[in-house]
Amino acid sequence: MACAPSSTSGIHLPGTARDLVKILVAGPFGVGKTTLIDSVSEIRPLHTEEQLSEASAQVDDLAGVREKSTTTVAIDFGRISLPGGIVLYLFGTPGQERFRSLWDDIAYGALGALVLVDSRRIDASFDVLGLVEETGLPYAVAFNAFPDAPRHYTEEQLRAALDLEPTTPMVTCDARDANSSIDALLALVQHLIDRPPSESR
Repeated sequence: MACAPSSTSGIHLPGTARDLVKILVAGPFGVGKTTLIDSVSEIRPLHTEEQLSEASAQVDDLAGVREKSTTTVAIDFGRISLPGGIVLYLFGTPGQERFRSLWDDIAYGALGALVLVDSRRIDASFDVLGLVEETGLPYAVAFNAFPDAPRHYTEEQLRAALDLEPTTPMVTCDARDANSSIDALLALVQHLIDRPPSESR
């Protein structure tokens, strides 16, 4: 069940806040992490976006994202309150290999990760999934529904392509739409709640 962010929340935590949870929003370059955080955050999101330059074109793979003109160089940050007193602090991670040194610092203290995937370039997600798994974070996978994304893959084919465990949540979302993005985050939260106590962080 999705709920849209409140436009009257301001910067203060709601009085009903009970559980404060750090969540990573991860994925390859150009997959929609900044867009998802923008769509759900109840506070004005923090962005560290910079214009792509000719110099960065030498190291950033623009295949499949030619229209992209900016990139996150440190983090995106947003916050959303969910029913039951759960407040998610969302940390969007940079998607390029050259920012990998930031990963451990950003991931510190996180309880889980929502990994965004672009079905037009599934192989671009392998490195990020590897990082998440190396960190030991439980995660859910959300396929961002780009307008020209292929629709003919079955769930079984997508799971096999990403080598996902049967228990790993996998959903489709539109990162531009608050309700759709919140549903993806709720799939991750439910996964964290359902984990056996011995596996919880």
